Amino acid sequence: MPGNITLEALREMIAAGRIDTVITAIPDMQGRLMGKRFQAEFFVDSAWQETHCCNYLVATDLEMYTVDGYRATSWSAGYGDYIMRPDLDTLRLLPWLEGTALVLCDLVDHHSHELVPHAPRAVLKHQLNRLRNLGLTSAVATELEFFVFRESFEELRDKGYRDMTTISPYNEDYHIFQTSKEEHLMRAIRNGLQGAGVQVENTKGEADPGQAEINVRYGDALEMADNHVLTKNAIKEIAFQQDRAVTFLAKWHHDAAGSSCHIHQSLRDAAGEPVFRDETAEYGMSATMRHYLAGLLKHASENTFFLAPYVNSYKRFMAGTFAPTRAIWSLDNRTAGYRVVADGTPNVRIECRVGGSDLNPYLAIAAQLAAGIAGIENGYELEKEFKGDAYQARRAREIPRTLGEAVTALKKSTMLRDAMGSDVVDHYVRCGEWELEDFFSKVTDYEVSRGFERA
Repeated sequence: MPGNITLEALREMIAAGRIDTVITAIPDMQGRLMGKRFQAEFFVDSAWQETHCCNYLVATDLEMYTVDGYRATSWSAGYGDYIMRPDLDTLRLLPWLEGTALVLCDLVDHHSHELVPHAPRAVLKHQLNRLRNLGLTSAVATELEFFVFRESFEELRDKGYRDMTTISPYNEDYHIFQTSKEEHLMRAIRNGLQGAGVQVENTKGEADPGQAEINVRYGDALEMADNHVLTKNAIKEIAFQQDRAVTFLAKWHHDAAGSSCHIHQSLRDAAGEPVFRDETAEYGMSATMRHYLAGLLKHASENTFFLAPYVNSYKRFMAGTFAPTRAIWSLDNRTAGYRVVADGTPNVRIECRVGGSDLNPYLAIAAQLAAGIAGIENGYELEKEFKGDAYQARRAREIPRTLGEAVTALKKSTMLRDAMGSDVVDHYVRCGEWELEDFFSKVTDYEVSRGFERA
């Protein structure tokens, strides 16, 4: 169940004095929650039908800067409003915020009364509609990694994000004793999300000091993306309440491991039966699964921007770090960009290991589905399985090395233009271009410390 309360149940909770605040939120281009806090009585009186927001919310960068060059909105167009239409299926309580409920919203154009096509939730919904036209549904799970620090967000900001102290001093991958020291925070995260209707499977230590992973039960792609953004927001809010800081930056320090977001994906038919499985085929992989995976591989470079959207994202792709460098497939092999998991079982699926913890789940999953659909519709033949250490596969297909390469591949993608629409692709091309323009206009600490005296 995507949410955990009905509108009528919310009315009763408000009347009983249990709920006084309702958050209406949209996921923005960066996958963050943006919106308003309503007095609960007003929400159930009228705002449950619609409210409004400035249309710049899906045309800004991380700093909320109003970037020039977007066709959808601009200073010359006056930055008008969009309608925020609550999706009441996502209505839920937030146990970690006193007296508070939340509902996710779709963005609707005032004039056409249709979904805003470049809004992340709409981008994913469009691909799910295409999938339904093929008689198929999605099953997706994201694995989300992050780092936890001893200091609070304010402390780290005040000291310029220097001399930061991870919550543990050593690699804590699967480590029970070290994670027991962190359990006050992680238990609150698990229980808080469970109380919000997000089915948590587990948390665990990851492969570097202070690194953690959270796994949420798989579901329909839209439900999974909704749960993903709620999970990130909850982790930040609960950490803040405990005077801890967390980061989902893909690479917070050059000496630290990167943080990933692996995307597990499979398809089912209208009756809910898995279509990736053929028990008579090699590894139990059906022809549909092979076509789908072939699509992911053929269009891997075009999709990379949606898996790695910032300059920093590309510093994660390093040999020997469990982050991939080659967009190839292999069986149960964590050195490859695409890993086939649970071979020979009804749960056989594809794990895309390219994405970082900084991705927007709606866009990342939508791009994966678009490539997979292209593979199915065009009957792409799957290339030969790679075996061995993919870091040593010198002639194999590379993951783009920089954001610039990924933006260029996105811009040239006829597959994504056909699947998403050219206006949507151009919108996100501009997003990537701006990230590069902004980065290259700044002088970094690295440049100053390296060249101040010696240049």
